[in-house]
Parts: sequence; C-alpha cells; structure tokens
Amino acid sequence: MGRPDTSDLSFGAVYGLSCLSACVAETVTFPLDLFKTRIQAERISKQDHASYRSYQARILDIFREAIAKENGGYMNLWRGLTPACLRHLVYSGSRLALYEYIREDILGRDADGSFPLQKAVATGMFSGAMGQFLSSPADMVKVRMQTALGRRRTSGAVTNGTCASAGLSSSSSLSSGRQSTYQAFRDIFHEGGIRGLWRGWVPNCQRAALVQLGDLTTYDCVKQMLLRESGEERWGWEWEDNARTHACASLAAGLVAAFLGTPADVVKTRCMNQKCDPVTGRGLAYRSSFHCLSAVVREEGVKALWRGCLLNWLRMAPWSLTFYMSFEHFRKMAGLNSF
Repeated sequence: MGRPDTSDLSFGAVYGLSCLSACVAETVTFPLDLFKTRIQAERISKQDHASYRSYQARILDIFREAIAKENGGYMNLWRGLTPACLRHLVYSGSRLALYEYIREDILGRDADGSFPLQKAVATGMFSGAMGQFLSSPADMVKVRMQTALGRRRTSGAVTNGTCASAGLSSSSSLSSGRQSTYQAFRDIFHEGGIRGLWRGWVPNCQRAALVQLGDLTTYDCVKQMLLRESGEERWGWEWEDNARTHACASLAAGLVAAFLGTPADVVKTRCMNQKCDPVTGRGLAYRSSFHCLSAVVREEGVKALWRGCLLNWLRMAPWSLTFYMSFEHFRKMAGLNSF
C-alpha cells in the first residue's frame, strides 16, 4: 500500500462530510439507541437477579411505552434525534477531521503509507475525547429526552431505582415526555446552569476515548491490514479499496467499540440522568464518575457495567456500517481520497 496523496484534503471538507454521514447513520439506527439508553438508566439491585427473560420483557415494555398513541406513536422512537444530530455536527465532525489532520500533518504516516497502531490508538482516543467534550451539552439533552418517559412512568414511586430513590432528575417539563429540544436545553440550564450542561462530561469523554479507540482506530487499522497488499488474495478474496473492504472494517469497528465503550456508557448515562443541586449544580446521586462506577459495581454487580452491551452492539454495528459506507461514498463524490 503506497503512501496516499492527501494534497486535496481540507479540514473543512472532512468535517462537513463527517457531519453529513453521521446524521444519516444516526437517523437510521436511533430507535436502538433509545432502548439502550433506557435500559442503562435503570438501577437493578443484585437481589433482583434480573433474568434474560425479564431483560427481554423490559425491552418490550420500553417499546410499548414509546409507541403508545398518547406518547406520540412510532415517531416517538426518534425522540431526541434533533439534539443527537446537533451533537454529531460537533462530535463526528471534529473527531474525524482531527484524526485525519493529526494522522496526515502532525504524527505522519510511515514511509509505506501505513499508520502505526500506537499512533492510531493515541490519535483515536484524543480525537474522540476532544470531540465529546465540545458536544456534551447536546448529548446531555439527548439522554434526558430519551429517558423522559421512564421518569414519568416511575414518578413518585420507589421501585427498582426510580428517580425518587436514585436522585434522578424529574423536573416537570423534562418528565412530561413532550418537551422540545429548546425546552430541554432551557430546563437543564435552569436546573444546573452552564455546569449542568456539561454534567457527566468526564465519563462522557472517557467513553468517547474508548469508543474511538474501538471505532476510528479499529476501522483505520483493519482497513490498512486488508489493503496492505492491494490486489493480492487474502482469505480467499482480492481486497481493493471498495465497499466490501469498507463494510468489513466498519463491522469490526462497531464490535470493538461496543465492547470497550459500554461500561463508560453506563456511567455516563447514570451521571447525566441524575438530579442535581439547584445551587451548586452538582449531582445528588453520584459525586463523580468513579463514585458512580463503584456504586454500580457494589449495588448491581460487575455485569451491570455491560448492561445494554448487546443493544449497543446491535446499534453500533449498523451505525458504523452506515457511517463509514456513507463517509467513503461522499468523499468519492466530492473528489477526495479514501479515508
């Protein structure tokens, strides 16, 4: 694999195409993110010993609640899509553009055109964490909108980690289940100020670093491996820079990203979904991401850290596939080199 010509690349072009591709992928796979977020937001003690059957039943309950006519019907499965796309206008644009800029202009490729694994790991984690920090307010709104129905259903109850017992947020507008993106931003700001919009940013950035270690780094490295001897047969196929190669690399990226990112995703969701002190803006259920992590392990067991992992993978695999296939296609349409 020779060293690619990157003279036609620009930060702005990569940023714009990344945002467009991410919005396409987010729209296609968003209902799965709703289920995953709701499952992770719930607290289930070790004594409850939730079985796989009850786990399936809970997913069906979430689905029935979401599509109930009084809650907006099937379109409610896309609740929170607007802030999710707003998040990707910052997150995906910056993470891809930063990764490619660092890879090509700062750290640089090797003479044979490859990008060493250690450089890819560091670049992927840095790009993911930076992009997530900038987009944390939009992510906060998305999580709160997605969990609004669950907070309304359990309002005033003290069962299985409801908002009353867990210190989770239950403001009237957010728990009404029908707030707009602007109203959600306003309510979160009123509840915790500017600091409230970045609540949970530490586990959020930790998650993003791990996810991008699995996503960006895996995609780049697997694609490089498949194309290392372009045109030669590997595993019975001749690999070229085409849709088949992009699909295989993106599916591998989704699998690794889901496994590495789920524990931090659980912590992030709990921290973002908790109620905060109106004066200090600090969370009432968890003091820090480490406190949340230790509380989950102590009260619910280590397995709770991977709660929603299957849903995460079922979402991330098609998300990565849709994103990278769209991204590579849009780059080709724009006359840019392959990623």
